[in-house]
Amino acid sequence: MLSLVPMRAEPSNRAELVTQVLFGECYEIISRQDKWLRIQLATDGYQGWIDQNQHTTVSKEYCQEWKQAQHPRAMDLVQIISNADVRIPVGTGCYLPFFDGLNVRIEGQVYHYNGRASNPEVASNTTQLVKVAHNFMKAPYLWGGKSVFGIDCSGFAQQVYGICGVQLPRDAYQQVTAGDEVHFANQTQPGDLAFFDNDEGRIIHVGIMLEDQKIMHASGEVRIDTLDHNGIYNAERKRYSHKLRIIKRIFQA
Repeated sequence: MLSLVPMRAEPSNRAELVTQVLFGECYEIISRQDKWLRIQLATDGYQGWIDQNQHTTVSKEYCQEWKQAQHPRAMDLVQIISNADVRIPVGTGCYLPFFDGLNVRIEGQVYHYNGRASNPEVASNTTQLVKVAHNFMKAPYLWGGKSVFGIDCSGFAQQVYGICGVQLPRDAYQQVTAGDEVHFANQTQPGDLAFFDNDEGRIIHVGIMLEDQKIMHASGEVRIDTLDHNGIYNAERKRYSHKLRIIKRIFQA
C-alpha cells in the first residue's frame, strides 16, 4: 500500500500520467500486460495502467463492502498510518477506509491514524468547501496529479468536492455536466465551478469560485485570480489566461 500510485495511459513508465490512485481507494483489474495492470477506479470509473509492483490485493467481498460505505478522507498535509509492521505516509484527500476515529481497516488489517479526518455523515456547505480548497493553495501543477505535492485543475476540483462528500468525474470536460448553469459571472457564489475552453470549443480547464468573483485554480500552481465574463485575468501578467465557457453550481444555497 502506498500513499499515491501513478495511473498511466499506456503500460509503460514513460507513458502519460492520467491520474493517481489514492491510499485506501479500491479498484478492479480489467486486464494484464506483462508487469502492468489495467484498472478501473471504484470512485469515478477512470481507467488506466499501474505497475503490478504497486498493486495491493483485496478480496471481492472487501471491495463490495468498500463501495457501499462512505469513507472519511485525510485532512492533514501529511500524516502516518501505521501498525506494528508498517508506517505509511498519507496526504490530504487520501481515503481512510472504515475509519472509526482511531483505526483504519483494510481487508483484515487494522492501522492506526491519529490525524484529522473529514466526516462524510455531516452535510457539507460552501463555507467548508472553500476552507478545504485553501488547503491546496500553492500546490504545484502536475498533469494527472491529485495531491498537494502535484495536482491538475480537474484533480483539484475533484479532490475538494470529494473531501466534502460530492463525487465528481475526473476530467474537466466530464465535470461540466454536473450542476446547474449560472448565467452571469457576477452572479457566482463560493463553490461554483467555472469552466474554460480552447479555440476549438473543448473544455480544458476548471476552477472553484470564491467571494468577490475570485477564482482558485491550478495553473502553474493552485492560485487565486479574478474572473469576469471574458475569463480568468492574471494581474501579475496583466492578461487573460483562460477563456470562460460556462459556470455551474453544485451546492445550492
